[in-house]
Amino acid sequence: MERRTLGHTGHRVSAIGLGCMGMSEFYGTGDDEKSLRTMEVALEQGIDFFDTADTYGFGRNERLVGAFLRNHRPRITIATKFGIVRQEGRYERRIDNSPAYIAQACEASLERLGISHIDLYYAHRLEPGRPIEETVGAMAKLVQAGKVRWLGLSEVSPATLRRAHKVHPIAALQSEYSLWSRDPEPELLETCRELGISFVAYSPLGRAFLTGTVTTADDLPANDFRRSNPRFQAEALERNRKLAAALAEFAAARQATPAQIALAWLLAKHHHVIPIPGTKQPAYAQQNAAAAGLHLSETEVATLDRMFPPEAVAGERYTPEGMKGLGL
Repeated sequence: MERRTLGHTGHRVSAIGLGCMGMSEFYGTGDDEKSLRTMEVALEQGIDFFDTADTYGFGRNERLVGAFLRNHRPRITIATKFGIVRQEGRYERRIDNSPAYIAQACEASLERLGISHIDLYYAHRLEPGRPIEETVGAMAKLVQAGKVRWLGLSEVSPATLRRAHKVHPIAALQSEYSLWSRDPEPELLETCRELGISFVAYSPLGRAFLTGTVTTADDLPANDFRRSNPRFQAEALERNRKLAAALAEFAAARQATPAQIALAWLLAKHHHVIPIPGTKQPAYAQQNAAAAGLHLSETEVATLDRMFPPEAVAGERYTPEGMKGLGL
């Protein structure tokens, strides 16, 4: 497994991480035993950078990852997040970046994960109207107290990232990035490169769309959030399927899966990008890990770039409610 340095830290992690969110919520019903096996397979394949958040499953995902960490903590770099406050059974959410809440959220995450410190702690979303200097200042106190090693931000603008980095070094910026979601190009990715910040790409497989396994909404479980996602609505999905078909044809020619090509594209384009595909299937964890050994030529990368022009993608990334707070 290729390894990449996490921002300015000097700490190296697997070039491909593991997103754990879907194990506990959003993508149908979870199976904890299978999810634990998925984590085991990922680690066996060299994936040692795990990503969770306190809001995933209302804390259940952190507890699930914590159960795995009990036997594997020294080998895992663990990232979690705070800031999105939800009530079970309701879609509405609020964002809280207050210093008091940050301290409280950190303690709760440490307890659920069963660890003494968090390696990478992200502000999951920024609270509108609250200065980033106040938020990062409160996060920095956690570093000083030894409860957090490094700081991260998620879905922020280049200008906000620069301001935050002046308060305390930011190790990683997490945002959605894939062949299907190229919003970070070029400014945000270039800002990260300039400041020595890793770009952690979530949903690098387009919420499984790029794998070619979702052709209609009927392919999704009844409790799957993608049923309400604009890109998975009938008309948009029909347009987007042409992109997935082109990727599948490209992948077949390379004797790889579409998911592996999508991940290899990210790794080839930017050496400071670390994709964190999510899965709860052991077989997919193994396939994703193998993408780190798949090398694309500059010509192949350029071909994929042309296949997925941003204007060809139909639908927003989220519903209007989900789009709130992005890019502050």
